[in-house]
Amino acid sequence: MTNSANRRVTANLGLTLDGRYNGPGGPGDFSAFAPYVTTEVARDQLTHIWEGATTALLGRLNAEGFMGYWPSVAADENADPRDRGYAKWLVDTEKVVLSSTMTEPPWERTRVLNAPAADVVTDLKATGEGDILVNSSASVIKALLSADLLDRLYLMIFPEIAGGGQRLFDDGLPATKWTLTRQETGELGELAMIYDRAR
Repeated sequence: MTNSANRRVTANLGLTLDGRYNGPGGPGDFSAFAPYVTTEVARDQLTHIWEGATTALLGRLNAEGFMGYWPSVAADENADPRDRGYAKWLVDTEKVVLSSTMTEPPWERTRVLNAPAADVVTDLKATGEGDILVNSSASVIKALLSADLLDRLYLMIFPEIAGGGQRLFDDGLPATKWTLTRQETGELGELAMIYDRAR
């Protein structure tokens, strides 16, 4: 475990004012998010999340959704350079997908593991270097919050109340303290924040 101190575990997620990562329509309801995800502040945050990361950790749903979208952005010369930079990183980097149902890796440079998120992260921290980014996969983020294994949170807060949908911060999480290390406000009232775990 010599390198474990060098690997930060980071997570990226967008939330409404009422703390939800999707709307009342279910896992695919991002209507409250749509106006904000292509703003300057959101695109700058997208760059921040991957710059130090060498591993992307994804749940199955996100892996399938990302696979259908980002490779085409990586190949699109007319895409916003920040979107394209992230897309190229995602295509080229090591990816680990947590799934109990997926059998074949959906991408190149991808491993599928059927194991608890905390165990996978502990193993990843023991090898290699660079940040391990949990990329918008709320189920994985929740598991790592429960195990107090997250070192950094990249949060986008959108100025809407969804009124329904799934929340990130469930009751029963261990009490933890976080330090705000970066904050940017966009023209539409969206907030990009980076919180580091105070240990």
